[in-house]
Amino acid sequence: MDGNAKTISYKACPVGGAAFRDADKIWLSGIIPDHNHPRMEPDNSPTKEKQMGRMEQHQRFMDMALEQARAALKAGEFPVGAILVAEGEVVAEGCRQNSGGVAPTELDHAEIVALRRLLTQKPEIKRSSLTLYATMEPCLMCYATLLLNGVRRLVYAYEDAMGGGTSLPLAQLAPLYRELAPEVEIIPHVRRRESLALFQRFFRQPDTSYWQDSLLARYTLEQQGS
Repeated sequence: MDGNAKTISYKACPVGGAAFRDADKIWLSGIIPDHNHPRMEPDNSPTKEKQMGRMEQHQRFMDMALEQARAALKAGEFPVGAILVAEGEVVAEGCRQNSGGVAPTELDHAEIVALRRLLTQKPEIKRSSLTLYATMEPCLMCYATLLLNGVRRLVYAYEDAMGGGTSLPLAQLAPLYRELAPEVEIIPHVRRRESLALFQRFFRQPDTSYWQDSLLARYTLEQQGS
């Protein structure tokens, strides 16, 4: 079901960004509009061929984000990778840092690492042209940071059942966020299976302490890889 926003199939959780209500599932299927949420792709695509070409592009870039995630896992980090793409070119990349060790933090998420690199190395890039590819659904911190820095299209692989932020009802928030809502596109579940496999490997490691026994860990280990 890679990247198909019309076939969300993960089970609802009582908390977190992945806990869509029944009405949200109806909205995702295209039956009723919901202006409280960001727009989901594919919407109003003119041809099936164009949709397929766009999905192939999403998969290709997500494969690059997965390489970042694998590097994080190899380094003993939580396996999240992210890349930023502009005009069909990768302009920044990053993977999770400091999720363990002697001074773990929640500041160095893969999306933030990639964004910092972009702003430092290529500040001239037009922000509205950017697409983020992340192997896990961005949390509230990353989601808001990306939006406030001009990123309007986000593609992710695996849903964060505990802390995902992309179901945030922007249209119900303060004007700054409310005005962004019509511009935001969220494309979920591109290469979900491959990303899920990395998170399952991480949580099955006997020496893993990061979010061990959390809702996210339990949810992830229950998944069947579909």
